[in-house]
Amino acid sequence: MVGGNLFHYRKNSWPPQEYVNRATLQLFDIDGAAPPEHALRRKLNSHASILKEFSITFREAIQMIRLGIRLWHYVREEASHGRKAPIDPFTREHCKPSASQGVPLGGMGSGSISRGFRGEFRQFQILPGTCETSPVMANQFSIFISRDGGKKKYSSVLSPGRHEGLGKPSDQGISSWGWNLNGQHSTYHALFPRAWTVYDGEPDPELKISCRQISPFIPHNYRESSLPTSVFVYTLVNTGKERAKVSLCFTWANSIGGTSHLTGNHVNEPFMTAKDNPPVTSAIAACETQNVSVSVLPCFGLNEESCVTAKDMWGKMVQDGHFDQENLSKGPSMPSSPGETHCAAVSASTWVEPHGKCTIAFAVSWSSPKVKFCKGKSYHRRYTKYYGTSRNAAKDLVHDSLTKYMLWEEEIEKWQNPILKDNKLPEWYKFTLFNELYFLVAGGTVWIDSGLPMEDSVGSNSVITNDKKIKRKHVAIVQKSAGLVKETAVEDSDTFVHVDPRGGGDTALRGSSDEEESTSCGSGDLENSLATSPIKSPKPINDDDDVGRFLYLEGVEYIMWCTYDVHFYASFALLELFPKIEFSIQSEFANAVLFEDRRKVKFLAEGNQGIRKVKGAVPHDLGTHDPWHEMNAYNIHDTSRWKDLNPKFVLQVYRDFAATGNLSFGADVWPAVCAAIDYMDQFDRDNDGMIENDGFPDQTYDAWTVHGISAYCGSLWLAALQAAATMAVQLGDHAFAEKCKNKFVKAKAVFEEKLWNGSYFNYDSGSSSNSKSIQADQLAGQWYTAASGLPNLFDDCKIRSTLQKIHDFNVMKVKGGRIGAVNGMHPNGKVDETCMQSREVWTGVTYAAAATMIHAGMTEQAFTTAKGIFLAGWSDEGYGYAFQTPEGWTTDGHFRSLVYMRPLAIWAMQWALSSSKTVRKAPMVVAMDRSHVPSDTANSSCNEGGMKKIAKKPWCFGNAIFHCSC
Repeated sequence: MVGGNLFHYRKNSWPPQEYVNRATLQLFDIDGAAPPEHALRRKLNSHASILKEFSITFREAIQMIRLGIRLWHYVREEASHGRKAPIDPFTREHCKPSASQGVPLGGMGSGSISRGFRGEFRQFQILPGTCETSPVMANQFSIFISRDGGKKKYSSVLSPGRHEGLGKPSDQGISSWGWNLNGQHSTYHALFPRAWTVYDGEPDPELKISCRQISPFIPHNYRESSLPTSVFVYTLVNTGKERAKVSLCFTWANSIGGTSHLTGNHVNEPFMTAKDNPPVTSAIAACETQNVSVSVLPCFGLNEESCVTAKDMWGKMVQDGHFDQENLSKGPSMPSSPGETHCAAVSASTWVEPHGKCTIAFAVSWSSPKVKFCKGKSYHRRYTKYYGTSRNAAKDLVHDSLTKYMLWEEEIEKWQNPILKDNKLPEWYKFTLFNELYFLVAGGTVWIDSGLPMEDSVGSNSVITNDKKIKRKHVAIVQKSAGLVKETAVEDSDTFVHVDPRGGGDTALRGSSDEEESTSCGSGDLENSLATSPIKSPKPINDDDDVGRFLYLEGVEYIMWCTYDVHFYASFALLELFPKIEFSIQSEFANAVLFEDRRKVKFLAEGNQGIRKVKGAVPHDLGTHDPWHEMNAYNIHDTSRWKDLNPKFVLQVYRDFAATGNLSFGADVWPAVCAAIDYMDQFDRDNDGMIENDGFPDQTYDAWTVHGISAYCGSLWLAALQAAATMAVQLGDHAFAEKCKNKFVKAKAVFEEKLWNGSYFNYDSGSSSNSKSIQADQLAGQWYTAASGLPNLFDDCKIRSTLQKIHDFNVMKVKGGRIGAVNGMHPNGKVDETCMQSREVWTGVTYAAAATMIHAGMTEQAFTTAKGIFLAGWSDEGYGYAFQTPEGWTTDGHFRSLVYMRPLAIWAMQWALSSSKTVRKAPMVVAMDRSHVPSDTANSSCNEGGMKKIAKKPWCFGNAIFHCSC
């Protein structure tokens, strides 16, 4: 994947006509069939190389050997209880990660399925916290074309090449299908939440095909964006002189990924029966119109013992271009045996006249209505608020998808066009900005309806269980409305077909699966009780504000919900696009600050013990096996001693409060803000106002030790004091404002005296070999200060000097600026190799540094900095991390932790760009630090309703401490 020209080549434009013939693009210039002007593009015959995973050095291994031993024992202990450890570096997926990912399917929080750029369905995350990475190769779109009275025929799976594990073409399984697509003239175009695949004369030279993939990810739409469904719209253009009969076939296996299709007892029949407990269901559908006829094959298998084999299915489509109508009245199939896979197919056929066009629409949905966490309660997913919990939900979802997708596209284009049409923005930035949002779908998100947890134990079991301990029941596939219903089970299930005798409508395939709780799952240290009640769901002001509760993983390899030190970077995306979800998350952490969980936990780095959650400390995460009720699943370090979490909470709360002017939110979280500030007093051991780090990795860089005063944590603390003082005045708590003001004045003087060296802030005030390192993230506090419209923490010249240093050293001295900003650099221009994290490039931190540069008026340096992430991570010449952006990579391109939350920080850049237009004047902290804050600071302002254009009414604050220049 990485060519020799990666570090010598800089491309600034990727027009579609470089990938697709211009005449073909003109043919598709109807109804959105043509790929957009700005998108990530790949040829379908591009090589999907295996990605290179990071490895630690010998010195790092020696440093971490004790931690490694303890972590290994902890992973084994969790496995003995049927649970998966949140961090498990010892277990590797059998499917090695490759540069093959594309835009994922569906909305947020209802499970997700990814689709590779070559068309394969993979990365199944139907069960919370579980990611089945291997593609299910039976899930395919195929095309069958007949011309000249059947004398000229073409047929092919619409996925290029022969894939690993297909077997011999003589087999009865999917290897017998026509894998004839070369992909040389076919291209993939990604602009999340949509993707286009254009087949420019493949497999029929005279038939141009466009497939448009659409998912309901619509900012500020909290209904449609929760739906687990996607639509595929095929546009067919016949450039030949004779009419062509074209049939498209969508095949689907009874599977939720992994090996779930091999467990046996899967049955198909042509009607549905009711069961007491809603299963996990999946559905595929085709829209029947006046010109498009739909037929189904209720069941076929993948081996020679099947009554109807995959080879038979393919032969029938090649010969006739459709299935028999009598399939709709067939009775139940025999149950499958272990190791046997049942699949189903829906076909849509049409005639395309010479120089004519035709459109065929398919949809897929899945319905996992209940979420059951391993040691916790069951909850209903958000979409059940609109579709209920019955197995009919999948059928209803595909039906509605096929009737609403054009409205979805209108809303998506209305959202994206102002950015895409902004000529001042670099092209790579425009589509990468949207494509990084893939994580809100594919990042293990869980979105539940509000209300009390359910009492029963039925539902899809979380994660985070040991597969050998789990029984899975009733995994179903159903097709309805001229169609088929098929139900599959991991242990026992039935598959059904339902026929709607009415003409027209859609043909759907639906499937289901119940997941039973493991008998050992949930055992744990229950003898120690909570000192206080677990955190409660925040109460919405009215029903319009009730968006349920939202969880997303730190990463698919770090299974912790809403990891807060990382959400600090990612939260700009939610605040910009789904602010009510952002408020919900912040409210839950505010509740958590005031509670304590005295259950004992062993911390693996040092081997010491402590309590799970300390009152006044912001939790690291909302948990793994029982979110909201058993927080701090992270147990490497005691995060109650971390120095960044509490300041990050204060800063996020103030930013959100200022951005919307929501006084009710501010009042609700204010007690937690005060507690978070007061909790930090213990870390100011010399009473100079500035907190000190404790000589271990006590912040988000949890392998990078800090001594004394830290540029990273110290700047966060200064920013938090200023934000808390400003918020205190706005809420009328003048005593607390005065307290924070006094701390700020003292701490700022100490910070600059100890760390400023004339051109940047030293890494820390210690005397270690890396104390003078240039940290890319050293102005994190200034970043949030500017993003919130508060006065700059330091003189403009110091901010710009520091950012220029980061640009010149951390960015440009490493591979010529083509891989992002390395976390640490020595002042001699060499990478800081103190530890694993100091030598890494962190994608989200690079975006954050770029956002800080934009706030400081250094836009050119900002885009140069951020473009390195695009070139190394997303471009054809890079390392192949598109739609799986990792936490970071080394300077030679070895990744750590794919599909990670922090890269959503690219939306902090957009926030900064928008702020320059919408933020006017914020409350000036004149008396706090007037001698250090210029009165004409560009980012100091008070605006309508807060900081951003989403505010509803104008307001500002004037008082003895803060002077507003509105």
